[in-house]
Amino acid sequence: MSVALHSSPCARLCARALSMPVQQRRTMSSRRGFADSQQEQEPPRILITGGLGQLGTGLAKLMRARYGRDNVILSDIIKPEREIVEAGPYVFADILDFKNLQEIVVTYRIDWLVHFSALLSAVGEDNVPLAIRVNIEGLHNVMELAKQYKLKIFVPSTIGAFGPTSPRNPTPNLTIQRPETIYGVSKVHAELLGEYYHKKFGLDFRCLRFPGVISSDTAPGGGTTDYAVQIFHDAVTTGKFSCYLRPDSRLPMMYIDDTLRALWEIMVAPESQLRSRTYNVTAMSFSPEELVRAVREHVPQLEVTYRPDSRQQIADAWPQVFDDSCAREDWGWRHRYDLPAMCKLMINDLKAAYGTDAGSSGSTGESRT
Repeated sequence: MSVALHSSPCARLCARALSMPVQQRRTMSSRRGFADSQQEQEPPRILITGGLGQLGTGLAKLMRARYGRDNVILSDIIKPEREIVEAGPYVFADILDFKNLQEIVVTYRIDWLVHFSALLSAVGEDNVPLAIRVNIEGLHNVMELAKQYKLKIFVPSTIGAFGPTSPRNPTPNLTIQRPETIYGVSKVHAELLGEYYHKKFGLDFRCLRFPGVISSDTAPGGGTTDYAVQIFHDAVTTGKFSCYLRPDSRLPMMYIDDTLRALWEIMVAPESQLRSRTYNVTAMSFSPEELVRAVREHVPQLEVTYRPDSRQQIADAWPQVFDDSCAREDWGWRHRYDLPAMCKLMINDLKAAYGTDAGSSGSTGESRT
């Protein structure tokens, strides 16, 4: 069943950005060490690649609220829905076509490049050659463009950039990274290449290692942490959920509003505050069984089965608890949403989107296979 998910979380985030008085924004920015001059300068022109994924449309809404509708160019290789085109500029951008990207950067006078295009963990394992092309060759193209045109560039990384030999609880900002998926390997490559370009060419490269991101705006995409999104869809539609991880598989997570705000904050943080080019950020850590208990506060009749698949092996190599103290110390990162708050928002947003009351009749069941 398909459903149009209307903007709840991102709309709230954008509304706060728009409703906040300019002076208050400046005060907050100054308190965190952000440059007050950000408010006075001509707004940046921003290109978002892979824009129709989980983060792109939400970030476009947030950035357009701050910098203006026409200053944020959303791009992808997918034909967009009408509402995407009506919301602001949208262009076709193939990250494997350097000339195509170059033309966009020049035509739209791009200042910032946010590079979301990537094949995620489980999908990448199913098609390694394509993952290498998209995640590595595509990265090389945007890095060269950023160097050539002196762009500020953001490339997201992930908890998947760590592996079984990394400390898992907690996982510090700087530690051994030996991932065992092509997704993780490509993200470590991106982190190191970005640091190299920064030192060698002065490129303003910024990167955040995100945990699992939970959002009602887009459907789950089959990644290792996407069970934490699927459970909410299933809870408000069928009342039955099958989890592909063991009930005790703890992983770091973050609500979408915190994720997008963290990205904006790192982009506007003064370079003098950045002791690193790559930072861990997180908000909470939980296991499937802990999430089930939290969801049942809203949907008591939710039935759950556990059927671990190949994603369990990936999860077993990833961090359980993320140490993001460096981000908190250097540029004032603070999360706002914990597990209960996130669950309440997800259930309410999806009930509104599906036009249904949460849950279904029947006993509260749980089985493990």
